[in-house]
Amino acid sequence: MSQENPSPLSGPGRGFTLEGRTVDAGRPVEWIKAGWQLFVKNPGVWIAEMVIGGIILVVLGMIPVLGQLASNFLAVLFAAGLLLGCRSLAEGGELRVDHLFAGFKQNTGNLVMVGVYYLVGIVIIVGITFAIGGGSALSGALLGRTAGIGLIAGGFLLAMLVGLALFTPLAMAVWFAPPLVVFRNVPPLEAMKASFNVCLKNMVPFLVYGVILLVLCVIAAIPLMLGFLVLGPVLIGAHYASYMELFE
Repeated sequence: MSQENPSPLSGPGRGFTLEGRTVDAGRPVEWIKAGWQLFVKNPGVWIAEMVIGGIILVVLGMIPVLGQLASNFLAVLFAAGLLLGCRSLAEGGELRVDHLFAGFKQNTGNLVMVGVYYLVGIVIIVGITFAIGGGSALSGALLGRTAGIGLIAGGFLLAMLVGLALFTPLAMAVWFAPPLVVFRNVPPLEAMKASFNVCLKNMVPFLVYGVILLVLCVIAAIPLMLGFLVLGPVLIGAHYASYMELFE
C-alpha cells in the first residue's frame, strides 16, 4: 500500500479521538480491501460464524414481535464480538468461532444499553409508520373507489419515506457505538452521539460506501445468496477498518 493510500489497518496512527476524523470520498474502497485482507486470514472460521449467527437471527426473526425485536438487540452484541475478532486478526492473533459471542463477556452492560436504545428507536419508528399507513388505509377504505385507493397508496408511500428518514439517523448513531463501547468503554449514549457525528461529517464517503455495498450485494445474491457467506465477513472487516481510521 502506498504512503498516499495507506491501509486503515496499518497506516500511521494519530491516537484515539472521540470526535473522529474526516476522510476522502475514496477511502471506502480501502475499507473493503482491508475487510478482504482480514477475511482471507481465516475464511473457514468467518463462514462458520456467519452460518451460526445467521441461523440464530433467522430463528428469532420467525417468532412474532418479541423474536424480531430480540434479533435486532442481539445484532449489537454479535457485531461487538465480531469486531473483537477483527482486532485479534489485525494484531496477529487468531479468529475463533466463540468471538461471535464475545460481546456477551466484555463491556456487556453498556452494549446491552446500546441494544436497548436501538430497540426503543425501532419501536418508535415502527409505531409512527404504522400510524401513518394505518390512518391512510382507514381513510381510504371509508372513501372507497378511486379516491380511496389513491389515498391508501399515497399513505403507504409517505409512511415508507418517513420511516426511512427516521431510521437513517438511528442507524448512524448505532453504527460505531459497539466498537466505541467494546474497545474504549465509552458510555452508550456518548458512543451513539459520537457515532452519529462522525457519520454526519463523513456523509460523502458513506454515500460512496453505500453505492459500493449495493453493487456487492447484487453480486453476492446471484449464486443462490451464497456470496453473502463471503461478503458478510468482508463487510465486518470493512466496518472495523472504517472505525480504526475514523477514531483510532
